[in-house]
Amino acid sequence: MNVDKLLQAEAEFLARYPGGFMDPELEAIGKKHKMSKMIELTQEAFKKLAFTSNETILENWIKIVSRSSMVSVFEKPKFKDCINSLSPSDKQEIVDGLYQQLHGKEEKGFNTILDILVKHKMAKWSLITIVPAYFNPTEAVFVKPTTAKGVVAKFELTGLEYKPRPSWVFYKGYKQAIHDMKSKVDEHLSENNAAFSGFLMMTM
Repeated sequence: MNVDKLLQAEAEFLARYPGGFMDPELEAIGKKHKMSKMIELTQEAFKKLAFTSNETILENWIKIVSRSSMVSVFEKPKFKDCINSLSPSDKQEIVDGLYQQLHGKEEKGFNTILDILVKHKMAKWSLITIVPAYFNPTEAVFVKPTTAKGVVAKFELTGLEYKPRPSWVFYKGYKQAIHDMKSKVDEHLSENNAAFSGFLMMTM
């Protein structure tokens, strides 16, 4: 990691927005993303006790994806069609994967969801990482392809190679890098990982 570039980006960002994400201009942008509302909805929809009906979980998954400002408008209807077309066994498997991703063995859940989406040609970074990003906003990371590629290149994150097909290896490494970078900058830039990623994106 090139720490000098990170600190330079921080200085330039705070010179423009002294209050960080509390700056009025950025607060206005933040309201468009409705982050607090999306976090609240996701945490309620996918708490442990909610995993009693596959259909309800899948309906809520579609709802979160469709309402998210971070997911491409092109991917939203395709995801809905994909989920609705799954066989009962695939529905069970992908719901089990989401449960593991949020409440159990994260790697196992990630790979279970990936396997199902690969079969249906819907293996997109955004679709696999959006729910965890809202459910656990200070721990999980949302992988937006253009941002991830830019962050790896600009800040010289060694050992990380972005690829269009999602993989646990990249996700784990990228998440660790984001946490390492967060620890080196002003806390006003890292209220949650989505905000921190927004800071990184804006500096590029």
